[in-house]
Amino acid sequence: MKSVVSRFPSVAGTILLLLMFLGGPSAHAQELSQILEGIQNRYGHLPGLTLNYSREVITKSMAMMGGKVRGDIATGRIHLKPPYFLKMEQDTPKRETLVTNGETLWWYVPNENVVHEYPARKFGRELRLLSDIFRGLSQVEESFQVLLVGQDQEGNHQIRLIPTTMWQEVESVEVTVTKDYEIRTVEIFNPLGTKTRFTLTDPRIQEAFPKDFFEFSIPEGTKVIREQG
Repeated sequence: MKSVVSRFPSVAGTILLLLMFLGGPSAHAQELSQILEGIQNRYGHLPGLTLNYSREVITKSMAMMGGKVRGDIATGRIHLKPPYFLKMEQDTPKRETLVTNGETLWWYVPNENVVHEYPARKFGRELRLLSDIFRGLSQVEESFQVLLVGQDQEGNHQIRLIPTTMWQEVESVEVTVTKDYEIRTVEIFNPLGTKTRFTLTDPRIQEAFPKDFFEFSIPEGTKVIREQG
C-alpha cells in the first residue's frame, strides 16, 4: 500500500508554497515584492476556499521524454479554512478522502475499507506550508528562500521556494501565479527528480463550511489503523 506521502504529496511536502520579500532596491526585488503583495491582497483575508485540482506525478525519466508520456493523474477538490483546516476529496482514479481539523488527520480509502488516523503534528510542516500559501503566501519566509524565476509562455509569474533546512520529501516548490495574482499551479520537486504538479481551477470563496465539515465520522465496519506520531 502506498503511503499517505506518495498518495497525497501536497500534505507530505506538498502543496503547496510561499514567500520571502527579498531585500534591496533592485527592480527584480521590487517586482517580487509587488507580486507577493498582490497575492496577499487576493488570498490573505479569505474565510475559506474551495478549488478543483488535477494532480499529475512526473518522474525524471518522463520529463526527459518531453511530455510524450503522461504521469499518474488524479482529480478532485481541496477545501481550506484558516488556520489549518483541510479537506481533499479525490474523485478519480478512485475515491479517497484526506481531512484534518488541525489535531487529527484522517486518510480514508473506501475501496480498501480502511481509514488511517494520524496525529496532525506528524504533518505539521506540510500543513503549515499549504495553509500559508492559501492565506496569501504569508509566513513562508521563515522556512524558505524565495526566488522569482521569471514568466511562462502565457506571461504568468513563476516563483520558486527552496527550503532553508533539509526536507526529506521536498527539494523545492514552484508556484505559477497569473497577472491577477491567482495561484494556478503548484509543483513539488523531490530529491529524486520526481515532480508532482497540482493544477488549480475554479476557486470559490467559502464564507462558512457546514458544522463538522473538517471532522471524519468513521463508517461502521471500516478498519481503523492508528499511525504513530
